[in-house]
Order: sequence, then structure tokens, then C-alpha cells
Amino acid sequence: MAMDMAHKDHLVAAYHGLLAAAGLLLCVLAEALLFALRRSFTLYLVPVSAMLLLGRYRRRAAGGAVGLVDFSCLKPPRRLRLPLDALLEHLELGGFFDRGSIEFMTKAIRSSGMGNETYLPPALHFLPPASTHAHAIREAHMLFFPALDDLFRKTSVPPSAVGAVVVNCSGFCPAPSLAAIIADHYRMRADVKIFNLSGMGCSAGSIGVDVAAGLLRAHALTYAVVVSAEILTVGWYCGKDHGKLLLNCNFRTGCSAALLTNSTAVPVKYRLVNVTRTNTTANDRSYRAGYREEDDEGITGFTLGQGVGRMVSELLRAHLLTLSLSILPWREKARFAAALLLSMRQRGQDKLAGSSSGASAPMPNFRAASDHFCLPSSGKPMILRLGKGLGLGEREMEAALMTFHRFGNQSAASLWYQMAYLEAKARVRKGDTVWHLGIGSGLKANSLVWERVAVADDVAAGGLDALGPWMECIHQYPQWEE
Repeated sequence: MAMDMAHKDHLVAAYHGLLAAAGLLLCVLAEALLFALRRSFTLYLVPVSAMLLLGRYRRRAAGGAVGLVDFSCLKPPRRLRLPLDALLEHLELGGFFDRGSIEFMTKAIRSSGMGNETYLPPALHFLPPASTHAHAIREAHMLFFPALDDLFRKTSVPPSAVGAVVVNCSGFCPAPSLAAIIADHYRMRADVKIFNLSGMGCSAGSIGVDVAAGLLRAHALTYAVVVSAEILTVGWYCGKDHGKLLLNCNFRTGCSAALLTNSTAVPVKYRLVNVTRTNTTANDRSYRAGYREEDDEGITGFTLGQGVGRMVSELLRAHLLTLSLSILPWREKARFAAALLLSMRQRGQDKLAGSSSGASAPMPNFRAASDHFCLPSSGKPMILRLGKGLGLGEREMEAALMTFHRFGNQSAASLWYQMAYLEAKARVRKGDTVWHLGIGSGLKANSLVWERVAVADDVAAGGLDALGPWMECIHQYPQWEE
């Protein structure tokens, strides 16, 4: 059976090619017959029209809706857990941070909203940390293989049926690539298409899905896997530059794996209804807002530049304007357009009068565009600030806040942990939409909008196994600090 599934993509591609050749041949023969019989000129348009309609049909078939079969999120082993007090003690015992750096990280960690159940990779439990290439490769194995094993088990899809593998990991890019490590471990077929994305930041998961969707459509594949993770072993910063220490404070271990398809014969849980990508990389200030570089002592780290908040705000304004045109219902579009025109008129009148009303620009009601929200896990203050800017309430921000509290910032994988939280709470029903919003270095903002198409409730259908990484703790959430 596995061999049959491994050759299914070849058979489908061959069928489409044969169909196209047969259609073209029939149209040419029809044209030749009409020419030989010297029929009316208008009849010559019939074969041409048929050929154009066939081409349009094939393009629509190749560009069919992409669906999410299922996804898995890794719950690291408990031996890797590092409570906050133990982490702060670990930083002091390491011997490479000065007092000012320790105080800075202590303040940042205490105010971030992170809990005591987050994880760090084995190499960072050592004193001093073992940030070697070999340890980073072992961390990749520890993350990828359990998450993918769980995904293949849940979906009953063997690795031999996967036609494309897309891996995104910003800070670690070995040779052979991380995607090649996966293809080798699972002995995937010789024509599997593997892609490795690096340097894309926390929005890389959405880019990976976009790349996988394009591969499914362009190559008549049945399945594509998208893996999101961050290898922290080589990303840990041991210097004194406060601008580079925030990565140590917020980022924690995690990995997600998602299985996509555009085959109508495969049952899916979600349908991908929108992909929107925006970047302001051509702006030098935006380009330098998040940057990996060496400090004065030659230690490499990731720097958050000055004015990054302002640059992110400008990026989001451009991104949300584009996105809102696609996902907002018409009634909300009309309301927002009227409010925007009224605001512009008021500003014009204030300018003529030489005064200012101080009113903020109107914002669309994004709660009318999506039922559930998965937001960048950049710490509680940033999540609250972003949620307030989007007009979201406590319930809409709950998944992001609780995921950061339980697992920390897992880069691009965090959005999938948030979706797992929503499923574990049994909140996502058929017809609901889930919005993934990711912001990454560059700067770039990427959004995915998923529509739930499966009827069954996740927890009722899968039992405790459907709770995923939240299996042993979902009953403890939400937790709201006083």
C-alpha cells in the first residue's frame, strides 16, 4: 500500500499530461478538418475556444483549495523543564554574564508573563552551555522526529506518500539541510521536493505553508509537510549587549509539523482560505530592526534595533489594509469605508480651522473577520499591545497569552501551539475561521486564514490524544494574573 501511495503522484501527473496532449491533438485535428472542408470562418473558433476552456479547467484543477489534514506540536520531555527561579540561578552560575546583564534579564523574564513550565534544549542545561554544531544537530533530531512521528500516526499517512518537505528554522542552517535530515531519517522517495527556509523569523511558518501550497498546485502532489522549529543551542547569546539578551529571555524549545493536501479525496480539518504576505525590507530602518550580528567582543547575537515598535506598527498598518480587503465581510468593509471618509473629512476641517480633535484613525472590526486569533508570542506586554491595536478582547488574546505562559516563544511554531490550545478547549467549530498572524525579521508580516471544515469535535473524536501538548494541563488554563 505504501508503494502504491508513493507512485500516486506520478500517476496523477502522467494523467494530467496525457489529458492535455489529447485535448491539444483533438483541437488541431478539428481545425485541420474544418480547413479541409472549407467551412464557415466562425466554426474555426470552436476548437480554439475548446482548447482555451480546457486550459482554464486544468489551471483551476491544479490551483485547487489547499487543506490542512492535521498538525502536531511537540511536548518536550519534562527533564528539560526549567522553572524561572532555576533559570535565573543558572544564568548566575554560568559565569559569563555580568551583574547588569543578569538584572536586565531577570526584569525582562519576570515581566514577560512566562510561567514555570517552559523548556530549554539539553545543551543549555550545561554549565557553561554547550553551543556546538553537534549539540544543535541532536536538538534538531529531538524536535523533528517525535513531532513527525505523531503527525504520521494521527493521519495514517506514511512518509513515503509525502511529496514535499518544507522546514523553517531561522538561526541554524547546517549542511546537509534540516529538510534533508528529515528526508534521510524517514527514507523518503527519491523525487521528494525539500526546501529549507532560514532567517525568516517568527513569521516563517506562514511562508512555509505558502511554499508548500505552491508546490502542491504546481507539481500535482498529494501531500506536503511543513515543519517549524527554532534551534536554540546555537542561538543562545552569552554577551553583555542588552539588545541581544531578549532572545535568551523569551525563546523556548518547541516544534510543530503540519500535513497539507489539495486532493479532494483526502479528508481535511481546515481549508486555507487566505494567504497575505507583506514586507518592508526595502526600508533600511525596517531591515535593521531585527539583525544578527557580532557585539564589540565578537559574540554573535540577535539584536532588536531602536524604533522596532514604530517600524512594526507601520508594517502592520500596510499588512492589515491589504488583508482586510480580502477577509472582512462586505458590511464591515462598508462601515469602515464610511468611518474612514468621515475621519478624513474631520481632519480636513480641523486643518482649515488650525485645530486638532486628537481622534485616532478608525480601525476595522477584525472580530467580524475571524472567529479565533493566533498572534505573535512576543511576551505578554507585546501581545496585549497588539491585541488592543486590533480591537481584540481578553478571550481573543487568550490563546496567545496562555501559550506564552506555558511554552514561551517558540518562534514560528507558537501559532500552531495556539491553534492546539483552541482545539483543546473545543472552541473551533465547523465554519469557524482561525487567523494566524506572524511578524518576522525583515520586517515582514504574514497571515494565514483557515476555515474549519471537519464536523467532529477534536476532543470528543480523539479523546485525550487530541489535546496534544496541552494534554496534562489544559484544565489549568486560562490563568490570569491579578
